[in-house]
Amino acid sequence: MSSHQLFTIDQAFSAFNARLTACVTCPRLVEFRQQAGIVKKRKFENWNYWSRPVPGFGDRLGRVAVVGLAPAAHGGNRTGRMFTGDSSARFLMKALHSVGFANQVMSEHRSDGLQLADLYLTAAARCAPPSDKLTRQEITNCARFLSEELSLLSNLQVVVALGRVAFDSYIRIAAEKLGKRIRLDFTHGGRYVISVGSPVLYACYHPSPRNHQTGRLSQESFADVFRQVRAEIATVNSYE
Repeated sequence: MSSHQLFTIDQAFSAFNARLTACVTCPRLVEFRQQAGIVKKRKFENWNYWSRPVPGFGDRLGRVAVVGLAPAAHGGNRTGRMFTGDSSARFLMKALHSVGFANQVMSEHRSDGLQLADLYLTAAARCAPPSDKLTRQEITNCARFLSEELSLLSNLQVVVALGRVAFDSYIRIAAEKLGKRIRLDFTHGGRYVISVGSPVLYACYHPSPRNHQTGRLSQESFADVFRQVRAEIATVNSYE
């Protein structure tokens, strides 16, 4: 790819992120994300919280997009980077690093040296919600950003949905683009071919503390999904 093409892609993402981070569509989320940056956790009292919608992060030419739920109030909402600064981020990065999608297991702040290869991180919603619960309307409001962002990933071959909310959100976006209803059952490790030419969809439990501390999601079973994804894109390349 030429330097001009790369510059054009960066321009498109910069324009997109400028609109994203200025969004104030959902009053409940705006109030909560800002309040989280005022009533801080004690260990983060010296942080200047991002407290805005959080952009996606990663390889903009990547073949894999991982869609989470939303930034954590004292994670992405604090650091300004998706899946950064909380236990979910650490659990995810261990898996991504083990399969070669990340150069390190640490994801603590925007200057920590983390780089993602062939993979881009995003979410169904961009603002931290109270109690990690989004309303249907808030998900709908944010779907336009997810849809546009995924369309900017020109090499996209696989989408990994972390959790049922992300899974359903992506399916609604795919259904709207295809102009037809899509009904799929969420199953951890499930692989779904929605249509010819569309990215293959993988379903995975979200790496939330609730899931990995209770044993519902182990580090091994989580990494195994990404091993399947790695094999998926290798298979696609072998046909090219």
